[in-house]
Amino acid sequence: MASLSLRGIYKKYPGGVVAVSDVNLEIRDKEFIILVGPSGCGKSTTLRMIAGLEEISEGELYIGDRLVNDIAPKDRDIAMVFQNYALYPHMTVFENMAFGLKLRKVPKDEIARKVEEAARILDLTHLLDRKPKAMSGGQRQRVALGRAIVRSPKVFLLDEPLSNLDAKLRAQMRTEISKLHKKLGTTFIYVTHDQTEAMTMGDRIVVMKDGFVQQIDTPQALYENPVNKFVAGFLGSPQMNFIDAVLKKNENRQYYVEFGSEDSKTARGVKYQIIIPESKCVADLEKYVDREVTLGVRPESVHDEEMYLSNATTGIIDCNVEITEMMGAETFLYLECQGIPITARVSPRSTARPQDEIKVAIDPNRIHLFDKETERTIVN
Repeated sequence: MASLSLRGIYKKYPGGVVAVSDVNLEIRDKEFIILVGPSGCGKSTTLRMIAGLEEISEGELYIGDRLVNDIAPKDRDIAMVFQNYALYPHMTVFENMAFGLKLRKVPKDEIARKVEEAARILDLTHLLDRKPKAMSGGQRQRVALGRAIVRSPKVFLLDEPLSNLDAKLRAQMRTEISKLHKKLGTTFIYVTHDQTEAMTMGDRIVVMKDGFVQQIDTPQALYENPVNKFVAGFLGSPQMNFIDAVLKKNENRQYYVEFGSEDSKTARGVKYQIIIPESKCVADLEKYVDREVTLGVRPESVHDEEMYLSNATTGIIDCNVEITEMMGAETFLYLECQGIPITARVSPRSTARPQDEIKVAIDPNRIHLFDKETERTIVN
């Protein structure tokens, strides 16, 4: 098995285009790591540099203790699973899975053993004689995984392997790939733009934007302690609410954020205040007093239940309900407060309906504050 080390990796194209900038990443042996970010952020380019399909412009890539910058892809002991499966249409499942081994002149009986073992792991045994056109998208994706498994590589690279599948199959395949990782005990590097895949599958997540790594951490740590507004907004569905506010300090020396407008006609001209709990008062806060900041609130921290409203001492705001989405186990409320859009994730028992005027309570213990200019996190 293998660890990987990316040290100051750059990818520069002719004309001065820099696709990936200064990526430093240590991937542990047997780790499941996810590269996530919007289209064009450099995640697939990074994966292709690891595979050897793209040349590294600058920096060093180690697989185990071996520097592999100039090593051909076939000699790196990695296997790649592509978004479009890349199966040979004229070959059966067995032949597709065996093809790479045949090229390496592996004995026939060993090929048969490896293919049958991979087919058993992936529940493909009954499909070995079929051709790809007679199979579903999920089955084809499992064949593509099987073709990688039979080679027993040190590292698996998966480039958006589920993006061509429907939602139900995607959820099912997420589980299958996670199980597969545990069964094989191999290093997995997985690229996706889907933050749900990232949050549910990875041991650690690398969040990328515009070719730069924004943050590397566990899913929970990224969700609760994002380093900037981009990471906070990218992870979580529905995404975090962002509200323009001003940080202030009252006569009791308590910090609070204030938003809203006194001359607004939409909510009776109220300025809303949320007192920041002492546990969140970092030393840096003082320099932001009387300055504009961005208040971040996750939808699950906006409550319409009477229990929260009656116990709240701060952060109660008036809203108009614009849309409600019943999701079965939860309800999403799309609200408007003085022109500010706010999404709340509430209990399915919520009685709020479109056009209602309601009060909601923002949990002050769960707020985030971001620097208005740099978008760096001030408070998590």
